[in-house]
Amino acid sequence: MKWAPITKTTAAANLDGYERTCAEFSWQDAGTLLSGLPDGLGLNVAYEAVDRHATGPMAGKTALRWLDRDDGVHDLTYAELAERTNRFANLLAGLGVRRGERVFTLLGRVPDLYVATLGALKAGCVLSPLFSAFGPEPVRQRLQLGEGAVLVTSPALYRRKIRRLRAELPSLRHVLLTGRDAEPDTTALEPAMAAQSATYEIGATAPEDPALLHFTSGTTGTPKGALHVHAAVLAHHVTARYALDLRDDDIFWCTADPGWVTGMSYGVIAPLTLGATIISDEGEFDARRWYHVLASQHVTNWYTAPTALRMLMREGGALAGGFDLSALRFIASVGEPLNPEVVVWGQEALNLPVHDNWWQTETGAIMIANFASEEIRPGSMGRPLPGIDAGLLERGDDGRAEVIGGHVREITEPGVDGELALRPGWPSMFRSYWGDPARYGKAFADGWYLTGDVARRDADGYYWFVGRADDVIKSAGHLVGPFEVESALLAHPAVAEAGVIGTPDPVAGELVKAYVSLKPGHEPTEDLRLELLAFGRKALGAVAPKAIVFEQRLPHTRSGKVMRRLIKARELGLPEGDVSTLEGV
Repeated sequence: MKWAPITKTTAAANLDGYERTCAEFSWQDAGTLLSGLPDGLGLNVAYEAVDRHATGPMAGKTALRWLDRDDGVHDLTYAELAERTNRFANLLAGLGVRRGERVFTLLGRVPDLYVATLGALKAGCVLSPLFSAFGPEPVRQRLQLGEGAVLVTSPALYRRKIRRLRAELPSLRHVLLTGRDAEPDTTALEPAMAAQSATYEIGATAPEDPALLHFTSGTTGTPKGALHVHAAVLAHHVTARYALDLRDDDIFWCTADPGWVTGMSYGVIAPLTLGATIISDEGEFDARRWYHVLASQHVTNWYTAPTALRMLMREGGALAGGFDLSALRFIASVGEPLNPEVVVWGQEALNLPVHDNWWQTETGAIMIANFASEEIRPGSMGRPLPGIDAGLLERGDDGRAEVIGGHVREITEPGVDGELALRPGWPSMFRSYWGDPARYGKAFADGWYLTGDVARRDADGYYWFVGRADDVIKSAGHLVGPFEVESALLAHPAVAEAGVIGTPDPVAGELVKAYVSLKPGHEPTEDLRLELLAFGRKALGAVAPKAIVFEQRLPHTRSGKVMRRLIKARELGLPEGDVSTLEGV
């Protein structure tokens, strides 16, 4: 289905004129947007996020608004956040934790998470956030790989996931438990913080000093630890301004958990560097609750996941119409490609289109986006951010960029699939895979960072996601992107969600098979199956699915991605790997 572009007329967008801004942009000039540490002592993420706002006219402004599970509202001003993070930094120093050592967090969306994050960065430690829904084994694995010296967690999470593992974690010297009560061999955080000074002077911090260690989900093997430096804060700041159109008077809600890179980069760091107010909701997803949060907190900018938007879309526009969302002016999506139906639904139900964007744990910040003042092409990830040089590379038989004699070939003509690649040089580019230099080296070739994603580019420079190189289906001479097939099926009024995989076939190599969940009011009948097969053939021709399975409970990660890998493993009877990041686990 061909979707019409959505023309934007936002006159006051932060990015005013895409081509001109890209032509004039330099990361060196952009550095003037940040303060830097006093007396020329360098650049520190926490200083830019908190301290530079905490002593001036913004000291009394709300930095963090936390909504607890019982709908209680709790505010922390920039001055209060500075004081609490100072106490945490002093606590680390008193425990003998050194600069560069790894401080891990294993917490839900609670204020202590934000305090520990920013306090550790003030102290020059490397912050590594863990997703609170991880099982014990993924937690142990990451703490062991990152040689964690400190873990901040809750008493309940400690008892369930850590206590029996302590003997396997010799580097873990200190466990700090939120609240007033400690367990054996742990420290209660609340009294320990109260005993510390509320003042702290951040030491000299070089822009290339390590700051953040983000582990990938590890669904198919050992997790990769992407290491980012303090200079990354410049990319967080700039991309939040341009890709999310964020300003200091905004109320910003990023629904991603801070245990993942999106929730840390844009749920914590970026909005604070801009002086915005961030919303943190401890509650789980519920359509009515989410609309209530948007309305009651007068959220202006909302950054969420495609799965959540599809679930809201499933509820229908009438529910959204029952809430006053007039404060909302910008919606963005991340986590997986955004189906064009959702972009258009946003325009119809919320009076705002949804802006898709693309980036990775390794890139540390948004690389490609649909901008507030630019035309949106539903289904496209958008165009590269100012300061980002993207390209497409010719691929070999394995689906990855083909390197011949140390060189790759760039695709210049529009409409041709290739591996998406980026020229290094942006500040939030990862500096290593923790403890795995060989793996890091394989991520680069001929002056490009190889993303492993396959995309195509149209004549106007808009990029369109095709799939992960290892997800692309090779069927009867065609290379089929699962996302394209899923989007086509989602255009059918009965389809709520789809996951597409390739299954072995002795003639075609692979056959395209779709797993489909249905919207309420539709039954999984044989007639509907045949109708969907015909619908797919009409939309996609030769690359349409040859088989459709109805499945109302498609596996998702907790960040919202349909787990094609897991669907395929179950289809073929293969090992499922680490499933601790799945919903309901």
